[in-house]
Amino acid sequence: MREIFTGLPWWVKWIAVPVIALVVFGGLIATVVGFVIGLLFKLLIFVALVGGLIYVVRKFMSSSSSRSDW
Repeated sequence: MREIFTGLPWWVKWIAVPVIALVVFGGLIATVVGFVIGLLFKLLIFVALVGGLIYVVRKFMSSSSSRSDW
């Protein structure tokens, strides 16, 4: 592989080849990045909902136990 790139100008190695790779694999890269961001967003929503549920249950349990003291 190095022998192929040895005789080429620098702009082919550092500009043309990455641009071609982005054109060819750009859709795949965008799909993977979109999937990861979507997964992280869903994970964040899940953590927020579980945290809110725990907060509401603890608040309800503490208020019901104080009522039973009366």
